Amino acid sequence: MSGAILVLVAGLPGTGKSYLCTRIRERFPGCTQVSIDDIKEKLWEEHGFDNAEQKQALDRRALEIFFGEIEAALSRDAHSGDTSDDTKRPLVLSDYPFSIKQLPTLRALCERYGATALTIRLTADLEVLFERQQRRDLDPSRHLGHIVDRYHRGDSLPDRSKAGGLLSREEFYRRCTTRGYDTFRLGELLEVDATDLDAVDHEAILDWIAARS
Repeated sequence: MSGAILVLVAGLPGTGKSYLCTRIRERFPGCTQVSIDDIKEKLWEEHGFDNAEQKQALDRRALEIFFGEIEAALSRDAHSGDTSDDTKRPLVLSDYPFSIKQLPTLRALCERYGATALTIRLTADLEVLFERQQRRDLDPSRHLGHIVDRYHRGDSLPDRSKAGGLLSREEFYRRCTTRGYDTFRLGELLEVDATDLDAVDHEAILDWIAARS
């Protein structure tokens, strides 16, 4: 049995990566998903942080755990006979604004465990994404830790527009144009324009994954 398929849902913030992952899990219910946001939020709840430096330290720890969980999934599936529905090989799924910084580690993990990487890179108009990001950050269902530099379990902020971690338009554009979110690629690439989320053909994306697994 060959190794797993590592599906990397990459691209700019606000392009619908989380929703696409939901659709992938529905189509391939046996897949293993590793979510950096879930890991960060768990660490924030467990440890809290009092300033930007402490938050950054937790975020670095989250990235270590993230890579460790991907490695564990790839290792477990390297010779597994269990496969997801509609696939011949196990699927490991992750979404992140991947950049060149994560590329060497992910490539090494794929080589170590005989995994095949597929990258789905979501792009969109930056102004549309900035407005989408603002709405997401102000949504009370989104973990407060994403937009503040001090958080402990149970903290709340009724007026999220006062959060110190909200990005200005200039900073949002800077991050999107200098961090390589829109150029990341590992393995075969499918690039999708998500400027209009309603126009994204998710079934075609799912079929693309199935045809390669």
